[in-house]
Amino acid sequence: MDRSRNIFALLDQEGPFRVEKSVREEHLLAGSSRRRFTELKQRGLLSKYRVTRSQLFELLQVRSFAEIPALLQDAARRRVVEKRAYRLLGNMFGLDGSEREVIAHINSYSRIADGVINYLRNRVLANYASYIEMTNEIDSTRSPIDLLLILFDDRYHRKARFEAKRKLILMSLAGAIDQRERETEVEQKFLRFLDFLNDEVWSRKAKIGELDIVYLHSHHHPESFACQEVAIKRRQELPPQTGPHEKITMIKRRCFPWGEQEVPVYVSIRKKPPEAKVLKLLRKGEENPAVAVDDELGLMAVVDSPMEVKIFQQHLTASAARAGSLMTLEDLSDTLAGGGYRSSTPGSSSGTAMYKFFARMGGMRVEFIVHTNRSFLNYIYQRGVSHDEYEVRRIFDSGVADLLFPRDIYEIDIGEKKEALIRWFRSRIEEI
Repeated sequence: MDRSRNIFALLDQEGPFRVEKSVREEHLLAGSSRRRFTELKQRGLLSKYRVTRSQLFELLQVRSFAEIPALLQDAARRRVVEKRAYRLLGNMFGLDGSEREVIAHINSYSRIADGVINYLRNRVLANYASYIEMTNEIDSTRSPIDLLLILFDDRYHRKARFEAKRKLILMSLAGAIDQRERETEVEQKFLRFLDFLNDEVWSRKAKIGELDIVYLHSHHHPESFACQEVAIKRRQELPPQTGPHEKITMIKRRCFPWGEQEVPVYVSIRKKPPEAKVLKLLRKGEENPAVAVDDELGLMAVVDSPMEVKIFQQHLTASAARAGSLMTLEDLSDTLAGGGYRSSTPGSSSGTAMYKFFARMGGMRVEFIVHTNRSFLNYIYQRGVSHDEYEVRRIFDSGVADLLFPRDIYEIDIGEKKEALIRWFRSRIEEI
């Protein structure tokens, strides 16, 4: 993923914006290093440097890097600079409200930035959490100005200064995503989508939120762990113990009407948390928040048979018409009968079987992924296909792990741990 020309170049520890062992070593601050100037020019980052420097000076109200040490020593002036910076940032992100409300909103971006790192540390990279733990002082800092000044404060260790810069960049992405969501009214569209499902799609014979609990009792191939056989059972029908290569998966189903029948379906409605959207921009090497926001609405459904997959799609089309909107299907892909789903996303499996399409209706574009019970179990458990594996692979294959946890900052080469982590996730998937 080419991140050499955008905001992510600022995080590259092998590039000209790297954090050195001390502020004094960062000749970039003085802007007089011929070697650094040449490096910037060769990588096509000279304009990026000048724009970043201009923005930094504007936020800190200084005319050169030489004025920053004095600002570090002047607490009263820092408060004035910080107050002005919050106002400028609030206007940039289109935030309304009182000064206190704007400050609280911008500070919420710091929680999202921390959430991105904590998610990776506690889930995907949990085995190496102690190696990549965040410096306490950075974890507790919310103010963008305080974080920015840490970059120029030699009292802070190199790791802390890198983490301050990383947090600022993640906050910037979180702010851009938040602005895009407000502009496109994502929250309102999500509520409209839920209303559409409850009013037109699901059976009226059940109350909203009423679900039927069943269990998928499955047997899996000893080598690939692909589902070979699956039966739908009630709790009292389950065996007291499971054998090797055997799984019991609970699902909560609702129904949709089809003629005189009630067709059961397990449904998971997607609403990505802000941290997941920031990670998507990181994986794709994109600054444009539309990449993370514009496919926000999504639904995954699981039915009993391939025939019911097509019935569900037809029911959705008819439901949209009843709601007063034509539904058109875009980018349809059906690999339930064999073949692979072609995805450009690094780490996604070419063996993932599903019925996928985007539905345009009622001013919304919604992603639908429909599984049979068997393909759903493969999505969870099969080697090389399961979502837990996919999650690990794409964090590494997209370069995000190395970008956020560079080897010269942390006492570990995180990029080398990919296969070990995948083996660990596989053992959890198959044994638990």
